[in-house]
Amino acid sequence: MRAMQDQFKTTLPFMKMHGLGNDFVVLDARVRPVTITQALTKAIADRHFGIGFDQLAVISTGKGDAKLTFYNADGSHSAACGNATRCIAQFLMKESGKTTLHLTTDRGDLTAEDAGNGLVSVNMGHPQLNWDEVPLAKAMDTLELPIDGTPTATGMGNPHCTFFVDDVASIDLARLGALYEHHPLYPNRTNVQFAQIIGPDHIRMRVWERGVGITLASGSSSCATAVAAVRRGLTGRSVRIDLDGGTLQVDWREDGVWMTGPTMHVSSGAFTDEFLDSVK
Repeated sequence: MRAMQDQFKTTLPFMKMHGLGNDFVVLDARVRPVTITQALTKAIADRHFGIGFDQLAVISTGKGDAKLTFYNADGSHSAACGNATRCIAQFLMKESGKTTLHLTTDRGDLTAEDAGNGLVSVNMGHPQLNWDEVPLAKAMDTLELPIDGTPTATGMGNPHCTFFVDDVASIDLARLGALYEHHPLYPNRTNVQFAQIIGPDHIRMRVWERGVGITLASGSSSCATAVAAVRRGLTGRSVRIDLDGGTLQVDWREDGVWMTGPTMHVSSGAFTDEFLDSVK
C-alpha cells in the first residue's frame, strides 16, 4: 500500500466513476495540478489505448466546496455534466463528512445533497428557454423547432434537442443522433434525446451526447427532457426517466431542476509517466 501511495505522488492519479453507465474519468487537481489539453483528453478517452470515458472531470478548489470542469471524449469543453456532478459530490461528501455541498461549475453554482440509500441529488439550475440562451442560430420559439419531428430546444448549461416519439426502441439513434448533433440551428452542436411518454410521471429516453455519441445515461439530457415534457403538457413536474443504463428521478422545482440517482466509484489508479509521455 505504501508503494502505491508513493507511486501516486509521482504519477497522475485518477478515479473511474459512473452514474447509470454514463462513465467518467475524474482527475483531482487538488492532489496534483494537471494541464488539460485536447490531446490528453482524447488519449485518456480511448477505450483501447487509454481508460475510456464519456466525460473527463477535473476537481479543483473553488469558492464553494470545489470547482468542477468537464470535457467530452472528443476533447471539447462541456459546461455541465449532471451525472459526473453527482458522482463527484458523493466522493466529496464521503471525504468531508458533509451531506450538502456547493459546487462551482461553468454552468453556475450547483447544490448537491445526500438523498439517502446511496442516492445523490443535484440542483442543475434553472433551464434556459430562450433561443439565445440554448443557444440557437437565430430567433425562434424553442418549444417546437422547425425540424422534422418538431423537437424542443432546452439549455441546461449545454444545448439539448428533444424529440418525443411513439416508440423509442425503434429509433436509429446512431444515425439520427449524429445527424442532429450537427444541425445548423445549433451553432455549438447539441445533445439529442428521443423520449417516449409512458405516463404523466414516467418517461423512457435514449440519448446521443455531442462530442461522445450514444451514452447509457445523461443527467443534463434527463433534465432537459423533463423540462421539455412539462412545457409541452405531456407530464407533471416530477418524473421518472428510464434510460438505457437505469433510472433517474427529475423534479423541476421553483429553485431549479433537481436530479436524483445512484453513483458508483469503480476504481482508483494512476497514469504512468510512460502513458503521459506518449501523449503529444
